[in-house]
Amino acid sequence: MSKVILPGSTKMAPVPAVLIGTGGNGFKNNLITVAWTGVLNSEPPMLSISVRPGRYSYEALEKTGEFTVNIPSVEQAELLDWCGVVSGKEHDKFAEGGVTAVAGSKVAAPIVEECPVALECKVTQKISLGTHDMFLAEILAVQVSEEFLTAEGKFDLSKKNLLAYVCGQYYALGGLIGSFGFSVKK
Repeated sequence: MSKVILPGSTKMAPVPAVLIGTGGNGFKNNLITVAWTGVLNSEPPMLSISVRPGRYSYEALEKTGEFTVNIPSVEQAELLDWCGVVSGKEHDKFAEGGVTAVAGSKVAAPIVEECPVALECKVTQKISLGTHDMFLAEILAVQVSEEFLTAEGKFDLSKKNLLAYVCGQYYALGGLIGSFGFSVKK
């Protein structure tokens, strides 16, 4: 297979596309679309999100030190995109987006009730990277809609497709191709 260099492209793809919930502690509930996110550690469970300092939600992230990561389904792609192109300064993204803000169990930042998965996070460190600041955070709680769990209590992605972001476009993630270690199992 031959490869070519894409001019002007240094971004890794695909990446998850998620809705970050901010608010509580005196700040208005808001949603921001983020594609620069990922799990960083197992114990303690940690992830990162990167946000431009000019974004409306940035101050709430910085001052409260809390946020939620809401993982949308394919059916929520329009909401995900809309939350990334309009500002929470002028819009109530929960009301106008037709979604429900619910309280987290460990953080004051709101969870999107309609998203299949929500992670409640507490910032442990902020690192300035250039165009974005990276917030490292411990995952304090994970909420999963019961309809996505198997009888054994495992998350089953095949029940609802999640999203990925690739070079300015959204894609549905496909079906299961194996489980960890399947390549060496006999």
